Amino acid sequence: MAKRDYYEVLGVARNASEADVKKAYRRAAQKYHPDRNPDDADALAKFKEAKEAYEILSDAQKRAAYDQFGHAGVDASMGGAGPGAGGFGGGSFSDIFGDVFGDIFGAGRAGGGANVYRGADLRYNLELSLEEAVAGTTVKIRVPTHVTCKTCHGSGAKKGTSPVTCTTCGGRGQVRIQQGFFSLQQTCPQCHGKGNVIKDPCGTCHGQGRVKEQKTLSVKIPAGVDSGDRIRLAGEGEAGENGGPPGDLYVQIKVRPHAIFTREDSDLYCEVPISFTTAVLGGELDVPTLEGRVKLKIPPETQTGKLFRLRGKGVKSVHGGAVGDLLCRIEVETPVNLNRKQKELLEEFERSMEEGKGKHSPRTSNWFDGVKKFFEDMKF
Repeated sequence: MAKRDYYEVLGVARNASEADVKKAYRRAAQKYHPDRNPDDADALAKFKEAKEAYEILSDAQKRAAYDQFGHAGVDASMGGAGPGAGGFGGGSFSDIFGDVFGDIFGAGRAGGGANVYRGADLRYNLELSLEEAVAGTTVKIRVPTHVTCKTCHGSGAKKGTSPVTCTTCGGRGQVRIQQGFFSLQQTCPQCHGKGNVIKDPCGTCHGQGRVKEQKTLSVKIPAGVDSGDRIRLAGEGEAGENGGPPGDLYVQIKVRPHAIFTREDSDLYCEVPISFTTAVLGGELDVPTLEGRVKLKIPPETQTGKLFRLRGKGVKSVHGGAVGDLLCRIEVETPVNLNRKQKELLEEFERSMEEGKGKHSPRTSNWFDGVKKFFEDMKF
């Protein structure tokens, strides 16, 4: 049976806020909770369905994956790969954003033998130009980190030897101390919680199992990323202790300010200066876009602040949705460095405007009409 849409399950719109999603889940949980509906299989199924929907929609990363790829983007049984090469230049969704349903921050011990610990997650701040963020790119980064020692392969012991189980704690890494009626558990003082002891340390890592290194990585940046987006590189964080799994590397995106464009979600904005003559009489001019120049027709009597929308000339967000627009805001430039003849012509133009009693200047006449009414109302 096909899964229902998560937004439909919780009864919220696709643009619902995090708070709205939480409220909707609380309502559903209270209504279908097993304690309120004992022996009701249908209510139990709806409760589980609501819980699953909330777990996805309350997590920004999982929600972005679901919005773009549907259930396939967040369902482990379906691979969570999205559209593959078609969406992100040859890499799967998991290659770029990581396994969104995995345990991201769960460091700790693994089973068997010595206590092993997951490596720390790392963060790398990456600045991109607007063009790189919109089109996507591949960048090489150098990350200082701890990597597994190649000499001892992470064991920390000299070649040909192995760590031995700690005799103090029996490999548990913890010892129990009895004080009267109380029993306290603390980290083993002999092995410091590792569960084993290295008698002959590795000469390269000095028994740590890890060494510091500058690691060079090639990072694929998907098209449409924006400041605040984060790319997860699974297993590229610090190496774990005692042979534990490595952490992850999170590449935090920041887009540098652009000389011409500003971005708001999927739309781009730019200011277009035009001459006084073009504003009055109209005309045509070239305006820049990220794909090259296009013609923009300026109608007569255009005022400063007028917005012209060029559809489809914005950005396609990495989170999905339609391509945005480019909005051009008109700025009428005041002439400068005029010669005497030009000033005389303008003065003559101004006199002709005054003879028309402001009929040709709607903003000016409206302003003076407003001032006149204000004084009449105040009875000055």
